[in-house]
This record gives sequence, structure tokens and C-alpha cells, in this order.
Amino acid sequence: MDKIILKGIRFHGHHGVPEAERHVGGHYEIDATLGCTLANPGRTDALADTIDYAEVVTRIIEIGTQQSFQLIEALAEKIATVILEQFAVDEVHLIVKKLHPPINQPIEYFAVEIFRNA
Repeated sequence: MDKIILKGIRFHGHHGVPEAERHVGGHYEIDATLGCTLANPGRTDALADTIDYAEVVTRIIEIGTQQSFQLIEALAEKIATVILEQFAVDEVHLIVKKLHPPINQPIEYFAVEIFRNA
């Protein structure tokens, strides 16, 4: 299967279990891999024949910044569902990272990784 890979989509979102964490918000980073057939756009060189990755990034950022979830698992699930419903992809692989989570341990990020298909 062919893939479109989007790495390092960053935004400030309001997710977390404690209300205070959702109020202040935090920084998130998402890597998305979209499984789809790219043979036709490879031949036609036409944007209309492929996935407009700028639109995918816009949708991810909209979900991440305009909605609020307690768990990043729920954030990941929502993003995967929207991508599968709105774009011509067969599968989605997401890594959703909460950068510098508010815990009392030195940690760069906490992440979940999911795979979903149509």
C-alpha cells in the first residue's frame, strides 16, 4: 500500500483529565500516515487525484484546537475517524504526543499510537 506521511503537526490544545490542565492547555504533536493508492496521481500529476495533505493537516489542527478530550486516546480516535470519513484513504496510522506532560517526572512526551482502517 502507498502512503502519505505527515510528521510533526503541532498545536496547542486543551486536553487532559484535570480541569486545570484542560483550562491551561498544552502542546501536542501528531504524526499521521495515510494508506492510499497513489498510482493514479503519480501518472496524472493532478491534485484532484490525490489526498490534499494541507487539508488533512487543517482538519487535524481544527480537531486538536477546537475540541477538548480528557484522554489523548480519544483525541487520536476522533482524528482517525474524521480522516477515514472525509478523505479517500484506506487506513490511518497516528502517533499523538502530549509534549512535556504535567507530571512530576522528567519526560519529553507521552504518546499513543493507533492504526485504523476503512
